Amino acid sequence: MDARPQLIDALTALRDRVSAVRLPLPLPGAPRARQTRDELLAQLDDYLVPRLRDPAAPLLAVVGGSTGAGKSTLVNSLVGRRVSEAGVLRPTTRTPVLVCHPDDQHYFSGARVLPQLTRVWLPHQEEADEGGAPRGTGGELRVEKASSLPRGLALLDAPDIDSLVVENRLLAAELICAADVWVMVTTASRYADAVPWHLLRTAKEYDAMLITVLDRVPHQVVAEVSRQYAALLTKAGLGEVPRFTIPELPESAGGGSGLLPTTAVAPLYAWLAHRVQDPAARQQALERTATGVVNSLNARMPALASAVAGQYAATVRLMGAVEEAYDQERTRLDKQLKTGAVLSGDARTRWRGFPRDSTAGEVLDSLAGSLSALVQCAVAAAEERVREVWRRDAAAGGVAGERRTDPEATERMGMAVRRWRRELEELADEEVRGLELNPAPDPETVAALLAAALLGGRRAKGAGERLAERIGAQGALRLRDRGAELLAGCIDSVLNGARDARLAPLDALEVSPEPQAELIAALSVLQKVR
Repeated sequence: MDARPQLIDALTALRDRVSAVRLPLPLPGAPRARQTRDELLAQLDDYLVPRLRDPAAPLLAVVGGSTGAGKSTLVNSLVGRRVSEAGVLRPTTRTPVLVCHPDDQHYFSGARVLPQLTRVWLPHQEEADEGGAPRGTGGELRVEKASSLPRGLALLDAPDIDSLVVENRLLAAELICAADVWVMVTTASRYADAVPWHLLRTAKEYDAMLITVLDRVPHQVVAEVSRQYAALLTKAGLGEVPRFTIPELPESAGGGSGLLPTTAVAPLYAWLAHRVQDPAARQQALERTATGVVNSLNARMPALASAVAGQYAATVRLMGAVEEAYDQERTRLDKQLKTGAVLSGDARTRWRGFPRDSTAGEVLDSLAGSLSALVQCAVAAAEERVREVWRRDAAAGGVAGERRTDPEATERMGMAVRRWRRELEELADEEVRGLELNPAPDPETVAALLAAALLGGRRAKGAGERLAERIGAQGALRLRDRGAELLAGCIDSVLNGARDARLAPLDALEVSPEPQAELIAALSVLQKVR
């Protein structure tokens, strides 16, 4: 319970690193890693840091368990009056209820513990007017005062850990993470269920101060059920955990006052009271849970860092598939341009008929249209490659869904090609104006010959020669170099734009390698401080 400022600072820094963790991809182990992150934040925010900052605060015993275990009845009976709603209909406990001695209420009026929950204070007189404990709403923590509890002890009745309402389950887990003492309640009919045993194993993992209550045990089988439960605890390495057995009574069903006889809960009450009235017992409880949580960081932080690394590796892998697909299509497109694939269909017909049956403008139109179609096919092929690779990668399930044909994207590709054609015409016009020839060659014809020379490959071998005849060999060479740069820029613009659109959902996940190193560094600082 060393409350040195350096330790608190180290834990706060570690908490910030944990909070920054993002695990968006559905990798194996990711759900568990997300749960670990949430549990770490809950334990640091709701328990460890507040406890270290205020060691004198009351000991908080969180009563948790599965649906119908009798948690609320147990809390009511320990307090001696109804403070939490109990009944047959489940789940009844929707708003957590914290009960403390009136002298301790200031410890829970602020945000020291469970800061995300709004405090609701209801005087006991209002309860009496309503005929019982009132219901609350989500996002609240009802704080009750009870002089029957010893000073220094607070009880918290948590929602069911197996509630049908997801928010209730999450809140129950978070509340348990705020406990100095975990009070796990189960019943004679459900003590072997998976849910309570998950909590028991978690408490063992954290080495938390834990006690169990076997509730609603029929008189005829008390000895047998108690023996079997003890055997299960021993097998799980929890044989030394204090156990309390409460027989099945009429009050257990929520009838009458909803309170068990004092004798039924007296041993449990005495154990809790001893924890706060005996300084050594109190110190042992606090130190055990706090130390257990801190020690558990040595395993949980590297595991979380490993999950972060896995997320980044998967992101790099998915991005690599996109980059590779588009790089392959860019290489293939270059080969197609060299072989004159653009000069096919209508474009080839127009070129063969030029200048007798086709105008320079018609040649430019057909070449631009053919180039646009070829580039769009390259994008479609790259997208298909990406889809095929991503279909085999589970990580891709966390990225935006299947991309459909985007008419706007297709139009943008066409616009990029038309822009290239316009720039090519401007380039030809500029070159022609600089020539001292009379008569000067037609700029549109020069542009058409230049486009054919750039796009026609072997199919337009004569285009370069005809261009040189009109503007000279040096001018033709100069135009082809500048035109080739414009063509490469156009194609890169289209392919890179489509590639970036495919990568955008991955970029939006903001998965980076830094959190892994930051988590390990924060843990290292904490270990040095300790």
